[in-house]
Amino acid sequence: MELRRRVAKRFREVNGEHPMTAADDVYVSGQFVVLTELCAASGRDPDDVRRLMLDRRLPLPGYLRSDGAEMVPADLFALAERAGGTELVAEWFVGHWTDPAQGAAEWDAYLSGRYVCLRSVTPGKIRRKDELCAAIEAAPAAPDAGSAGWLDQLHALVDELDALEPQFTGYDRLRFGGPTSRDTCIEAVRARYPRRVTAPGGR
Repeated sequence: MELRRRVAKRFREVNGEHPMTAADDVYVSGQFVVLTELCAASGRDPDDVRRLMLDRRLPLPGYLRSDGAEMVPADLFALAERAGGTELVAEWFVGHWTDPAQGAAEWDAYLSGRYVCLRSVTPGKIRRKDELCAAIEAAPAAPDAGSAGWLDQLHALVDELDALEPQFTGYDRLRFGGPTSRDTCIEAVRARYPRRVTAPGGR
């Protein structure tokens, strides 16, 4: 129980004290798995995993459900396995960025457990999400803004981001202190710039 309390304490230091509503719990239970259940299914000791979280070799839980359950992604161990083990994963992860400082910052963000903005977290998807958000935010200032081709390209970017990101929940807007990237780069953009209506025959 001591390690579980330490993980919960670290989680709250990172995310602040925000209540999980019933709707939050339903969302999280549908998107994530309970740490102890994942460990049972994969033959791991939950306390060993908690030690790795506290030692900054695995990310913290993405959420603490209102009943205290540590909610983690189903592929929690995937990156460490791809890297060759938890002792190698940090160097492997950071190596996906040409700027080591940026890679280290992304590693810190990954360890925080707050990368709940991706359905599956990998260095490639983190980088692509950043590229898509930057392109979407810059689009209104493009010289051809408002043209048919511009609109089609904008929606292609938004659709790609939509495929990477989950829906988020109310708790996320509290801990992130405002709208999520889905709110600003997907929902708001689709509302402001509706898709073109193609006439019959493609005209």
